[in-house]
Amino acid sequence: MKAGKISMILAAAILAGAFSMTGCGQSAGAAGGEVVIYSNADDEAVEAMKKTLDANGYEGKYLFQTFGTSELGGKVMAEGTDIEADLITLSTFYLDAAQEEQKMFQPLEFDYTLLNSADQKDYCAPITSQEGTIIVNTEVLAENNLDMPACLKDLTKPEYKDLVSVTDIKSSSTAWLLIQALVSGYGEEGAKEALSGIYENAGPHIESSGSAPLKKVRAGEVAIGFGLRQQAVSDKAEGLPIDFVDPTEGNFSLTESVAVVDKGDKTNPLAQEMAECIITQGRSELQKYYPNAVYEGETTDPANSSAYPKVFPEPLTLDLLERHQELSESCK
Repeated sequence: MKAGKISMILAAAILAGAFSMTGCGQSAGAAGGEVVIYSNADDEAVEAMKKTLDANGYEGKYLFQTFGTSELGGKVMAEGTDIEADLITLSTFYLDAAQEEQKMFQPLEFDYTLLNSADQKDYCAPITSQEGTIIVNTEVLAENNLDMPACLKDLTKPEYKDLVSVTDIKSSSTAWLLIQALVSGYGEEGAKEALSGIYENAGPHIESSGSAPLKKVRAGEVAIGFGLRQQAVSDKAEGLPIDFVDPTEGNFSLTESVAVVDKGDKTNPLAQEMAECIITQGRSELQKYYPNAVYEGETTDPANSSAYPKVFPEPLTLDLLERHQELSESCK
């Protein structure tokens, strides 16, 4: 990777740091120590993975450490196979870049088939597919006599001033779902105009954490946020005054995947087993929170299906992310 781009990723990492399914093999004793797992996953996904590993004989045989997406992506790109982790779950576009530049992951030792065969790779397998949506606090909307938004462009309306919360793409990939939708819907110039208006309305509520907008909506600090759809669905089901609106520009998605770090003779063999366990035994648990079907044989619960699922027309790469980060910065 070019030095400039590595610098960009490391800067993002520093910023983020500041703010055939045969069951799971259990060859205990061949591990040579606990498997170190680094992950950018949300709490729900981490708990689902831990539950799966513990239920299949791996309790006490791993250490889980979580990071922000940019922070972990920066560590992976900077450290390569010298990274402490044996197993990594991370946004797939970061894993793709790391494999392309450093060939740092082992081929997975189990078979799987994705619904979208174009996304099939031998070195990583998706754990979740996450979509973005507009999240609202119905009580705050009513208190302020505000209409329910129908699309992302609605978030530029003056009546929503200081009542919108979004995430900064420099620190969280959740924001990329918002920018993909705007660029796809309006082109880059139109996206700049819309994003500038959204940032103007957000004011102090441009966040570094992908879950922060949802938390502010929950707390009633703002009326509207942009975040992960499955989290809003869960809040609504629990009876919180939370609702969600699938934006007409589209529900774009990102996958997070699992990969085994290739450390040659020092590779912990349990890492391969745990990767297989997470995918072959854990997807049913993960789908309770992240309902999108990813693998052959899976289905998405119609009750949890988004209204406007879309895929960005360009491959999701670090080059595209950098371009959209620059677009975002120009709108502030």
